[in-house]
Parts: sequence; structure tokens; C-alpha cells
Amino acid sequence: MTQTPRPIVITQGDAAGIGPEIIVKLWREAPELVSNCLVVGDAAVMRRAAQVVLGAKQANAQTQNIAIEAISDLSQWRAQPQLMQVLQIGQALAEDQLPAFGRISAQAGRLAADAVVWAADAALSRHIAAMVTAPIHKAALSAAGVLFPGHTEMLQSRAALNAGVPIEQMPVRMMLANRELRTVLTSIHISLRQAIEAVTQENIVQTLRITHAAELAFTGRAPHIAVAGLNPHAGEAGLMGREEIDIIAPAIEQARELGLNVSGPYSPDTVFMRARQKPHQKGDFDVVVCMYHDQGLIPVKYMGVEQGVNVTLGLPLIRTSPDHGTAFDLAGSGQADPSSLKEALEMAQRLVRNHLSG
Repeated sequence: MTQTPRPIVITQGDAAGIGPEIIVKLWREAPELVSNCLVVGDAAVMRRAAQVVLGAKQANAQTQNIAIEAISDLSQWRAQPQLMQVLQIGQALAEDQLPAFGRISAQAGRLAADAVVWAADAALSRHIAAMVTAPIHKAALSAAGVLFPGHTEMLQSRAALNAGVPIEQMPVRMMLANRELRTVLTSIHISLRQAIEAVTQENIVQTLRITHAAELAFTGRAPHIAVAGLNPHAGEAGLMGREEIDIIAPAIEQARELGLNVSGPYSPDTVFMRARQKPHQKGDFDVVVCMYHDQGLIPVKYMGVEQGVNVTLGLPLIRTSPDHGTAFDLAGSGQADPSSLKEALEMAQRLVRNHLSG
């Protein structure tokens, strides 16, 4: 008897943003790619997004139309091109109840968070193969009373709860990746002042271990990890700060003693160029571990948000996300580009295949 494959879930994101529209565009432009996918959110939100996309001037007349079907239970899902099944989260919204495009809404924040929680729990219980999350808005989450500032922290909380351990015992890291560069962040959504305080030997070693394990699972080989310095010119031998000497270099040495292939600290203004994997030129490193959020995100996003993918490392589930936000200024226009969502889904599918083959 053939076992029914588990779906990859795409959470709809903030209903006031572009998430629902890029999901619809992906369904129209790449029906075979999404044939094993299920959307989690609200069916009326997705139908409105379909109306926006179908009415947009730039809509490709040669792409196929799609049908949207609401389901109430995962057992009702079936893989079928041109059919978007939406697992309804909570009470179905009427058309006059939909959040307005481009506005922060507690209603949209709650719906987005509930979809993420459902998908996380389904992934942790192995009922789905992976989750791909459309963009959410941090202010909308806050307005809804959600205690976590983003996807990563919500997923960490659900994974810790599922494992029955304190959240501190479920360390996670954010990876930003495109086809040429991968970066991993030592800290995530905290202030820059707090991020500098988080540059500790313990945190760096933990980041290196999580990065090593994830890359080994992704590629089947141990990665060469570069570590970026915190200060300009990686401290210039202590002239511009001693964090590299007192904290980062000892963390690198400790990681090497654990058997990891790690080097640095390197000047943050050049390490990303050295790590870049060009079409006909291999980079010096497989991945760069960065000391704070923007240090790692800026180089990846500068190369094109349409190519970037956010991957959560350290969790007992597969989660990817497009490397952009809710784009409230574009919501409702039908102009949003689904390329990053497509990249995120393709990466999730590769990770699922690697997991199954491993």
C-alpha cells in the first residue's frame, strides 16, 4: 500500500500584506511546484488575493487559473495542480470582515500567528513535511498580543513546548541564503546594543555548532565556516575594539577543538566577497557566521531579495521563508514578485529530499 506523501504547508502571512498575492502568483506560474502544498490561513483572504492577481494588468494570460477550496482538516488534503486547498484557521471571515490592505491590524496579526502555530505543531508531530512562511508584520503581531516579535521566536517556543524543555534549551539561529551566499546570525531581533552584549564566547560557539550541523544535513559534507568580526577591520589588532581578541578568537579556537572547520575573525567589509559562490568561481567559505542581524542580512538582500531565503536552523522541523517583508505599499496592487517565495519553496523541497535520503 502506497503511503500518501505529507504536504508542505505555506502559511498565508499577514492578510494586509503581499503574502496571499505572492502565494496565488506562485500557484498560477508554477502549478507543478506547488502540487504537494497546502495553504494555511483563511479562504476568503486567499480568494481576495486571487481576484487582485487575476485583475492585475501584468497577469500572464498564458498561466492557468486556479481553484481555491477551503478544508477544515488535514485529512481532506490531496495533491492536485491548479487546486489551492486552504486549511481554514479559526472562524471563516466574510468578505466585509477582511483586513484592509496596507494597514496594521490586530486581526491580521492574530490570523498570521495562528497559522504559524498550527503549521509548527503539525511539522513537529510529523503530519506535514515542512513549512514555508509568507511574511508577517511585527507591529500587527504586537497589536494582537502575540508575545514574540517574529517567526523564529514563535517556532522556537513551539519546539521547546513540544520537547518539554525550557526555551533556552532549544537554541535556534537564522540563516539567510541565496544561490551565491549564506550567512548565519549570532543574534536575531534585538536592539544593536543588546546584540553587541550577546557577542559572547558561548553564543558564538553555539552558533557555530548549529551552523555546522545544519550545513552537514543540507549538503552531506562538513562546511568551512568563516566568522565575521564585530568591529571595523575585525578590531585592527585591538586598535578598534578587543572583542575579536578577547571573545571571538577564543570561540573559534574552541570550535576547532570540537572538530569544526572554522576560520576568522575576518574583516566584515570583505568576508562576504570572499564567501560568494560565483557561477564559475568557488568561494573561500561555505557560510559566514555574523555577529548581529543587519551584518548578515544586508549583503544577502543587496544581492536581490527576489533570490533570498530565510531558513531557521536548530529546530526539529524544516522551515523556510522569503527574504522580504509584508510590503504594505504594494499590497492589493497585484505587483508583488513571488520569486523569493518560489526560492523558499524550492529550498524546502530540497531539504525534505535530503532529509528523506539521509
